[in-house]
Amino acid sequence: MSTAPTSIVESPLHRLASDFLKVLANERGSSTHTLRAYQRELYSFTQWLSAQPKFAAGADANPTELVQRIEHTDIRAYLGVLYARGLSRASAARALAAIRSWFKWLARNGYLEQNAASLVATPRLPKHLPRVPSIEQMNMVVDSVGEDAASWPARDRAILELLYGCGIRNAELVGLNLDDIHWANEAILIRGKGQKQRYVPLGDAAAQSIRAYLGEREAKFAAAGLTAKAAKAALFVNLQLRGLGKPGGDARLTTRSVGRIVKRIAIVRGLSADVHPHTLRHAFGTHLLEEGADLRAIQELLGHERLSTTQRYTQLTTGQLMQVYDRTHPRAR
Repeated sequence: MSTAPTSIVESPLHRLASDFLKVLANERGSSTHTLRAYQRELYSFTQWLSAQPKFAAGADANPTELVQRIEHTDIRAYLGVLYARGLSRASAARALAAIRSWFKWLARNGYLEQNAASLVATPRLPKHLPRVPSIEQMNMVVDSVGEDAASWPARDRAILELLYGCGIRNAELVGLNLDDIHWANEAILIRGKGQKQRYVPLGDAAAQSIRAYLGEREAKFAAAGLTAKAAKAALFVNLQLRGLGKPGGDARLTTRSVGRIVKRIAIVRGLSADVHPHTLRHAFGTHLLEEGADLRAIQELLGHERLSTTQRYTQLTTGQLMQVYDRTHPRAR
């Protein structure tokens, strides 16, 4: 459920939030998804504040003076409003994260002497381990992509190979270009969050699937009378090559399309209906860990800034933990 109001009232606080969003876009290189989420949360918060008598002011009011009136009790009251709207604790936590980022920026740039947002505790969230298909299930799904489950089997199998075989994000997958594949080095250049780049290994199975898909991709472009130059950029394209007629269009698949592709194949092959591209990323990290990979190596492969994030992406059964303990701890023997 969105926290965004139906219309935005321009106010001094709203303009100050807009300045922060411009910094995220222009200086920090935040993704479109992050910008959209932060805009939704901050505009909702500033509109709620502007409706409170404490912050009532004309359009020409000093935004610095207004923002200095915000106390931690105001932020807690706003979270209470979100709960009253029916939002979950996770949604409230996301709103608070956006507010905290904004307040850090305000403090660094001299708008605030004390960061009130730092005094507000994050809503306690239930700890849910992601449900991850087993290694056998994943091998079965990837190896059996056919016309009964895929509109373009060669392409869709290559998509699964990269999501599961390389552990990349959906947005990273659709952002891949042909020249990001470094065949000689058996690696793929990935552009991650915040414009950070990393290389991930290109396994034999993934390489074989990509080569099979590229042959069909080339034939499809040729049948459409398109030159090699027109076909150069996007690695994964849509079935009808929609978008090539538009300026700068390259028929690139969208993240939504990839989500539909993954879900359809998963359901046809008997997996849970809640499987999505990120499930395959969870499976990548979990299965590496199960097979003995070092957690920090998994962190690098997944492109996580913090090891704690990697730990949330992976899961071990109690039996596996006991085996690791028995094998490695000196007091266990």
